[in-house]
Amino acid sequence: MATSHSPPTSTPAPDRRTWHSVLRHDLPASLVVFLIAIPLSLGIAAASGAPLIAGLVAAVVGGVVAGALGGSPLQVSGPAAGLTVVVAGLVSQFGWAATAAITCAAGLLQILLGVTRIGRLALSLSPAVVHGMLAGIGVTIAVQQLHVVLGGQAQSSLIANLAGLPGQLVAHHPASVVVGVLTVVMLLIWPRLPKVKVIPAPLVAVVAVTVLAASLRLDVIRVSLPDNPLQELVVPAMPTGGPLAIGTAVLTVALVASVESLLSAVAVDKLHRGKRSNLDRELIGQGAANAVSGALGGMPVTGVIVRSSTNVAAGARSRASAIMHGIWIAVFVLAAGALLELIPMAALAGVLLVTGLRLVQLAHIRTLRRHDELLVYVVTAAGVAVLGLAEGVLAGLLLALGRVLYRLARATVTATEEDGVWIVRIRGTLVFLGVASLVRTLRTIPVGATVRVKLQVDHLDHAAYEAIEDWQRGHVARGGTVELNRSAFRAALHGGTTGPRWLTRWQHDQVVPAPDQRVSTLDGIREFEDSADLIRPMLAQLAADGQKPAQLFITCADSRIVPNMITTTGPGEQFCVRNVGNLVPPYGSNSNSVDAAVEYAVTVLGVSSIVVCGHSHCGAAGAALDGPPDDGSGLRTWLRHLEPSVRRAVALPDIVDPATGVRLSPADKLSVANVAVQLENLRSFASVRKAEDEGRLELVGLWFDIGAAAARLVLDRRPYLVRADEELAATAAPADL
Repeated sequence: MATSHSPPTSTPAPDRRTWHSVLRHDLPASLVVFLIAIPLSLGIAAASGAPLIAGLVAAVVGGVVAGALGGSPLQVSGPAAGLTVVVAGLVSQFGWAATAAITCAAGLLQILLGVTRIGRLALSLSPAVVHGMLAGIGVTIAVQQLHVVLGGQAQSSLIANLAGLPGQLVAHHPASVVVGVLTVVMLLIWPRLPKVKVIPAPLVAVVAVTVLAASLRLDVIRVSLPDNPLQELVVPAMPTGGPLAIGTAVLTVALVASVESLLSAVAVDKLHRGKRSNLDRELIGQGAANAVSGALGGMPVTGVIVRSSTNVAAGARSRASAIMHGIWIAVFVLAAGALLELIPMAALAGVLLVTGLRLVQLAHIRTLRRHDELLVYVVTAAGVAVLGLAEGVLAGLLLALGRVLYRLARATVTATEEDGVWIVRIRGTLVFLGVASLVRTLRTIPVGATVRVKLQVDHLDHAAYEAIEDWQRGHVARGGTVELNRSAFRAALHGGTTGPRWLTRWQHDQVVPAPDQRVSTLDGIREFEDSADLIRPMLAQLAADGQKPAQLFITCADSRIVPNMITTTGPGEQFCVRNVGNLVPPYGSNSNSVDAAVEYAVTVLGVSSIVVCGHSHCGAAGAALDGPPDDGSGLRTWLRHLEPSVRRAVALPDIVDPATGVRLSPADKLSVANVAVQLENLRSFASVRKAEDEGRLELVGLWFDIGAAAARLVLDRRPYLVRADEELAATAAPADL
């Protein structure tokens, strides 16, 4: 458990910052990324209609400049498939020299966005729009490159490519088809081979089909590079056209490159435990890379998730890997460019065909369907593929905005008679757009009736407030009665939630209600049933889909711990085990219930993480320190499992909270040490060890400070707590814990 806010003890510097770490980890990783970047850069340049040397220039500049200046230390930048459609359109409209100038200007705009610290606003885009944009681009690339695989030329649009496919299928180009199909087959099969998948599939596929084509002397179109690459670099030229067209082009490149880079940086952060990305700095680094790449006649640069994930998987620890991979590309092109000219274009097209299809991810589609965002995804993807990138994204944004406005203005108002009393239920968000429907429903209530108004809204504006007030006064004046919770009514006007207690966030006066205000269990169940239709569709879907949690959460039975609140998880996302002291007795301890839960979660449910969560003010820890009652009770028997944790805690130095600097009490120190011991106990299960060794399972230690409402990470070999938002340096850990 280490942190940059550790107590002032002598802690060795993380070895990833040393030359030893660079040589041991970053150098091998850079070679792996270099090998995968060559075919991807050439293929993207060919698909974009740019000179092939422009793709290699972008790869070199992206690695060196963005790697050195960016804010995401493990992200690798270069030409990306996501910009293929944009660049192809710019080349067709302005020509390559002008496109290079547009790239340079877009880079300067990205630097401005990063300096003004508004770059991260790009992440405010709806995920449905972003993933839909990538899917539309992926489909366009796949259909486009299918023409090249078949031995023909790609057309300028998806419609033209689809229309030309029958003619392309009739034309016979057997050599290109063999090369392209073999490339695709190898790309799909190679990652499934267990002992060789560490070698990048694109590299294996391109090298294999290149050797095959050369040995059989197949008549195929091959890569063509200038004899002297440095002398053939294109000088940027001012675009010809109206200011609006040029400005739109610059803005499009800047925004698409920024969004893709930032999303990639966030995704890369989830793949490792190193330093988190500084998104504003990353945008500045990407802007500098685009400015330099455009000035040298290269393609636009973005962060690329394929190369970045390969970089992390290959063991990179710092930005040195990305920088060195760019250097290797430059050296290879200048010293051995003739080897690249042996590569068939159909092989590069096969790589891009698979890459494009992988931009359409079924996991994203399933997630968006569960959140009722699939329509936005489909509209964006179809718009990008058929109309163009800007038009498709705009259509998706307008639809997403329209759905938000619809949900904000949507309120359900019903009036039903139950046992002589009219019940008016108002649910949702009630603003001025829904006042007309509200008034129509209220006017259906007979004069003089007894009415009970049940508000379950998260907000109502002043127009709706006055409408209900006016109706109430009129109804009472005509002899009727109205029962309305005035405090809840006013709370809704000021943005408070008036729904049932089980859907309401904890408030200060609701945490520990007075004894005379506590609601019985049966009353609570009845309240749930009255408003269960609010979540019934979601639970019905969960019932139909079955149990598919992402994590096993093992925590204490303490009533103050609310696991779903700590982890921000909802129904179906967490498989939870609770017991006194959040204990996981070692395998073979005859703790059948915990054993069964661990085995079931790992082998049947296939969870991707197991979290052991201890907490402050733990009664089990206090009892273990004071000595459990010597009466042979079940509590004493159970707390014996804490004895290894007590011995571990006694041997540890003081533990200090990394944020507050407060030294933990002996009981809290024990609860932290106990988390680490339980992580060790989990590894006594063969199924857990196997899943962790195969990379399918992650073990996470967590300690929750109840009074501070703060979660701290616990690394099982370190004596200090780690803030969840700080760097997790998992290497060179002293075996203190």
